[in-house]
Amino acid sequence: MRNIYRVEKFQFIHNELHFSLNENDKKIKFQPAHQVLADSDGQAFIYLVEEGDNLSYVSFPKNVWPQLLEIVKREKNPHLQIGGKSIELENFYEELLALIYNIEGNDNYGEDFVKAVEETFHEILVEETE
Repeated sequence: MRNIYRVEKFQFIHNELHFSLNENDKKIKFQPAHQVLADSDGQAFIYLVEEGDNLSYVSFPKNVWPQLLEIVKREKNPHLQIGGKSIELENFYEELLALIYNIEGNDNYGEDFVKAVEETFHEILVEETE
């Protein structure tokens, strides 16, 4: 069974970005799977995690995209707070950046999603073309 965890909150701790889930279950245990995907229908970025023998999703909805922009600008992976522990989402920055470049101008992701990504990450996309 594939679980979907939705990121709802964030905070900076010691100059690092930490996200929190909508789940309060301290029994959640997973390992980073080092991959970011696009959910164009849900207007979100998805980070894959391994939960035992299954892959689950950590969803980053549009309301936290400004914080994702900060991750790209700082070139650092974010952390996820779960049950008092902090887990680094390894390879997140590199995967997200590559995905943003792939989405730019690519109608395969859907016009609304492409437009939202281009607007939010405009600062990064403009730097690349200069």
